[in-house]
Amino acid sequence: MARDWVDRSGEMEVFAAIVERGSFSAAGRLMGLSPSAVSRIVGRLETRLGVRLVHRTTRALALTPEGEAYHRAARRILSDLTEAERAIADQATPRGRIRVNATLTHGRLVIVPLLGEFLERYPGITVDISLTDTKVDLVEERTDVAIRVGPLDDSSLVARRLGDSGRTVIASPAYLARRGTPQVPEDLLRHNCIGFNFRRAEPLWPFRLDGREIALTVTGNVEANNGETVAQLAREGVGIGRVGSFHVAQDIAAGHLVPLLEAYNPGDREPIHALFAGGPTTPARVRAFVDYLAEKLA
Repeated sequence: MARDWVDRSGEMEVFAAIVERGSFSAAGRLMGLSPSAVSRIVGRLETRLGVRLVHRTTRALALTPEGEAYHRAARRILSDLTEAERAIADQATPRGRIRVNATLTHGRLVIVPLLGEFLERYPGITVDISLTDTKVDLVEERTDVAIRVGPLDDSSLVARRLGDSGRTVIASPAYLARRGTPQVPEDLLRHNCIGFNFRRAEPLWPFRLDGREIALTVTGNVEANNGETVAQLAREGVGIGRVGSFHVAQDIAAGHLVPLLEAYNPGDREPIHALFAGGPTTPARVRAFVDYLAEKLA
C-alpha cells in the first residue's frame, strides 16, 4: 500500500506535467522520462481509474472531462504536499515572523540593542517586538518568546535561562553633594529613599554586614511602579534608589548616577528567562532567537 501511494504522487506529477507542457515528450523531458515511460504511466492511471483521461493523436492532446477533473484534483493535492513540506522546512530553517514580548526597561535597554545584529545574522527572520510591563499570555497574544526578569510563575512553557541581573543602590552626584554620601547602610535612614509601590512590596533593602545579611527598612516621600522611573527620579536628584543593574549601567558609565555601598552589596540577583512553547516542533526562528539571546546575555 505504501508503494502505491508513492507511485500515485509521482503519477500525479507526471500527469500535471503533461497538461502543463502539452505533450508526452515535453513532459518526459521535464521529468527525466522517455515518452514511452510517460505513456505507460498514463495507461496505468487510466486502467486503475477505469476511465480515459487523455485523447491523444500524433498531432494533438486533449483532456477528457474525467481528465480535467483528475488534473484539478492532482494540482490541489500536489499543492498541499508542497505546502506541507514548506511548513516542515520552516521548522528547520530560521525564517519567518517571530513575535517577542519584553518588559519596557529591559526590552529597551537590553533586548532592542541586540536586534540589529540578530537580523543581520538571520535575514530571513522578521521580529515583531512589544514592550510592556504587563505579563501576557503567550497563547492568547500569539507571542513566540517572552523575556521575563525575576521569579517565574508555574507554567507549561519552556524557560531558558539567559542570565541574571544584580541590583545597585544609586544616587545622582547632585543629590550626594546636597545630602552627603552614605558610608554604611545605616546612613540610609537619614536619606530620602525611593520605594516601589507594588502590592505587598516592603521597603526592605538587603545588605551584607560583617559577614551576615541584614534587611534595612528605608523610607522616602516618593514611590514608583517600575525600575526605570526609580532610576529617572534618582537622576533628577529626588533621592536614593535601588534597582536592577541593567536599569542604570549606562547612567553610571556616563556619570549621571553613582553606585553606593557596593562593599555591602549582598549579591542578590534576578534571573532572566526566555519563555516559549518547546518541543520538537519549535520553529527554527524561535530556537535561533533564544540561542542568540543566551549567547549575548550569558
